[in-house]
Amino acid sequence: MTTPAQRIGEVGARLATEGVDDVLADDLVRRIVDVVGNSLAATREEPARIAGAVATEWGGAPQATGIGMGQRLPAPSAALVNGTLAHSLDFDDTHLPSVLHPSAAVVPAALATAERTGAGGAALLAAAAMGIEVTCRLGMAGYDEELGNSVFFEHGQHATAICGAVGAAVASGMLQGLDAEQLTSVIGIAASMGAGVIEANRTGGTIKRVHCGWAAHAGVAAADLARHGLTGPPTVVEGRFGFLRAFCGERTHPERVTEGLGERWETTGVFFKPYPCNHFTHAGVDAALRLRERGVTADQVRELVLGVPAPVMRTIAEPAEEKRRPRSGYHAAFSGPYTVAAALLGGGGLGVFHEDFTDAAAADPARLDLAGRVRVVADDEATAGFPRQFPAVLTAELTDGTTVTERIRENRGGPQRPLSADELAAKFTGNAERAVGPDRAAEIVASLWTLREDRPVTEVMSGLHTP
Repeated sequence: MTTPAQRIGEVGARLATEGVDDVLADDLVRRIVDVVGNSLAATREEPARIAGAVATEWGGAPQATGIGMGQRLPAPSAALVNGTLAHSLDFDDTHLPSVLHPSAAVVPAALATAERTGAGGAALLAAAAMGIEVTCRLGMAGYDEELGNSVFFEHGQHATAICGAVGAAVASGMLQGLDAEQLTSVIGIAASMGAGVIEANRTGGTIKRVHCGWAAHAGVAAADLARHGLTGPPTVVEGRFGFLRAFCGERTHPERVTEGLGERWETTGVFFKPYPCNHFTHAGVDAALRLRERGVTADQVRELVLGVPAPVMRTIAEPAEEKRRPRSGYHAAFSGPYTVAAALLGGGGLGVFHEDFTDAAAADPARLDLAGRVRVVADDEATAGFPRQFPAVLTAELTDGTTVTERIRENRGGPQRPLSADELAAKFTGNAERAVGPDRAAEIVASLWTLREDRPVTEVMSGLHTP
């Protein structure tokens, strides 16, 4: 009987030879553009400096581009740096209902490996598609319908980092020319490498920004080890001491890993983020923007009541005082009260943008005053829609005694409310211009689109050295 890992190996080996169809290829280019834009925006962030310093200390062969760095790095090190960049600003795409960010772990591993191996765009797109798909499906295998949430998340684990390491390994292995049996081993190897706890979401610390970098790094390392002959257990996904049991206990669904694999794609339904903050806050931002459109201003507000799904309370609402007065810009990105205040007062970009999450912005008295008037509560209707959407309801109680309510049932950026081509372009440009000028940003995005023409990945990445 074929195990889930063996089935992934078979499909991965086939796709590495056959490639993916035009619809999927176009979707993957958009995701790569999104990852690169997010990464450029993060090049001056402290985690990027730290990851770059560590990679420089390690040294090694100049094989792949470290985005924003002046030197090329060994492929695993480039994956570490670029994965850290991709996830640093919480602007990376999200799969629901698994609640993970697949592209930020998989794409950096695939890009680094493609550069090292001299691969073209077609091979890169096929590998990234399969890696993202594996990541999403492993996340879904740990999603419990009765619980209404990811079991990984309930255990305090970051499914993005854990499942992403395996997806990154599959993508890297495909680009290294591994056969089905070796790709099976890649999964067994990477399953021992994925890790990530999410306490930083609640009480601070910058470690979470490195989670996707470490997953990408682990993925490349796992594929390298398999190429040199290291093996992994074929029953690693579903086995008694395998991946799902180890992380999620008995509440798992291994059949979700392979149902329709290679034919039905989770990847194309992954949500693009319009705002650079925790995805649980986005519906609150949308609701605040709608209140603004209706003429509600901060000086009219006595109190704002933000209703959210019960499971997200611990991430964006607790501890309450911490969330009303975030201690840093990064902490503010995980605050329901702060993000609502920033949007109602008038944020940048598509609603709120990077300038709304600086340390100075998070300490702004006007924002803190309004955030202090936001009370976050669990809402039954929002809970019922979670986690296939992250709904919210926002009620403004005004000083004249009236109330105004906005309910957001479907998140912007998903299949039901997709970002337009102009909005995605505006997101990339706004991101890239933090690191490079407008002309260079236009050159970079145009070059990335040539991946559809099978241009060598090394040529495409050459414009992403030090801005």
